[in-house]
Amino acid sequence: MMNISELQNALRELQGERSISFEMLLEALEAALISAYKRNYGAEANAIVVIDRETGEYRVYHRRTVVDELTDPKTEILKADAGAKYEPGDFYDEEVTPKNFGRIAAQTAKQVIVQRLREAERDTVYNTFTEKLHDLVTGVVQRYEHRNMFIEIGKVEAILPISEQVPRENYRINDRVLAYVLDVRKTNRGPQVVLSRAAEGLVQRLLEREVPEITNNMVEIMAIAREAGSRTKVAVHSNRPEIDPVGSCLGPKSTRISGVSDELRGEKIDVIRWSPNAATFITNALAPAKVVTVEIYEDDSTALVIVPDYQLSLAIGRDGQNVRLASRLTGWRIDITSETEADETRQRYLHDREERGYEATAAALEVEGLEPAVAVEEEEVELEVGAIDPELIRKLEEFRREMLDPDRVG
Repeated sequence: MMNISELQNALRELQGERSISFEMLLEALEAALISAYKRNYGAEANAIVVIDRETGEYRVYHRRTVVDELTDPKTEILKADAGAKYEPGDFYDEEVTPKNFGRIAAQTAKQVIVQRLREAERDTVYNTFTEKLHDLVTGVVQRYEHRNMFIEIGKVEAILPISEQVPRENYRINDRVLAYVLDVRKTNRGPQVVLSRAAEGLVQRLLEREVPEITNNMVEIMAIAREAGSRTKVAVHSNRPEIDPVGSCLGPKSTRISGVSDELRGEKIDVIRWSPNAATFITNALAPAKVVTVEIYEDDSTALVIVPDYQLSLAIGRDGQNVRLASRLTGWRIDITSETEADETRQRYLHDREERGYEATAAALEVEGLEPAVAVEEEEVELEVGAIDPELIRKLEEFRREMLDPDRVG
């Protein structure tokens, strides 16, 4: 027998150093001893190793199944040979621990134990960071490789890819970094933790940390649109009428939103009020620009927004950023025009809609093998299964004529 107390002490030490459960270590050791036994005493043996959880003593057994008729003596034993207390189907374990097994086990089990410990460590890391997925973590910059940043979080090295970095943020070696856990992947080299400083989730988690009303579900973040390092728009909604969602996020003298902006190294954050009404939501999303009217076209998810002439550049924003973020935030394609050019823009847009509608209908009919003209004129013709419904085509034609009606355009 090996020195049992030393074995237990070693396993307890590994448990503390590697954060792996004592039971998992014992299971790894049992697997290692089985591998060592089969390697030295016959791979065909149906061997098991049992380690006493109290004393730490280990024994090797040859396990066979009790049967009435013997077919394979290596894996089976007759009931008469096993004894009266055994019934067919029971396991009969016969101790076969070699006298010099301790020395052989020490030589051959090390590699297996190390491998199992490595796998257990990887599982521990993977499970730990899976629980932190889409949450915030803090680490220290260790090195750069091909402009990818490697960050040490405890005993784990995570990667902040260049695609998830903010261009104007510069970190040096040993700088502390707050990042968002974007993904946790299993690879041949172990789990890979992918971080982000550019994800919209980073803004959400920072707001949750700064604004108690969000944590308490009194205020809800409905949508976020971000261009990392430059500007972010956040739509919020209050679940309680007495609470102002925008004011809650801004905080007294805008201290709460300033805390988020400071963590993002000065990134501008617009907090707007969400609304179930699309026109109202789009109007709020285009702030600080003022909006005259919003015309909603639900069939192609487009909004035609009319603003005062002097507000046009503000509504569009530098390089189109304001309207671009508003479009992503609301989920609508936003076309902005000034009051002076509103009529011309509307006519041009309606003309484009007509062309898009005709092309879409023609494409659908072509797939079904029908000619558009025939399908429209012969409404009463009974079509085969899978063809375009004549009633649908008729409604599309009525909609097209209605949109071209000059009285309706006004």
